[in-house]
Amino acid sequence: MIGQLRSVVIDCPDPRALAAFYAELLGVPLAEGNSDDDWVVLGGPPGHQPRLAFQQALNLRPPAWPDPERPQQFHLDVTVDDIEAAEKAALALGARRLPGEGEGFRVYADPAGHPFCLCWD
Repeated sequence: MIGQLRSVVIDCPDPRALAAFYAELLGVPLAEGNSDDDWVVLGGPPGHQPRLAFQQALNLRPPAWPDPERPQQFHLDVTVDDIEAAEKAALALGARRLPGEGEGFRVYADPAGHPFCLCWD
């Protein structure tokens, strides 16, 4: 092993707003002492998982799922017990449904346009 995953970092225009969305969606708290206007971290200190960081990217061109000209770049899979309840809650937080679903998953965009999937078994 060369190293350990520190954080998954997501570019976005408003780090605080997108961090608040994912804090509610995933139940991961704001990391203490690791935030300012252009960098916000959810989770514990480095080495504790999960950790999501949000960095400001003022001219971000968000993905356009499923357009290959603007690919998804990354996505998160979020496991849920009840897809209908989870979808309703995610939409209330500001997510939007995207085209595409399969056996055990549906595709959404967060408020900044990044795709993520709600998954169930």
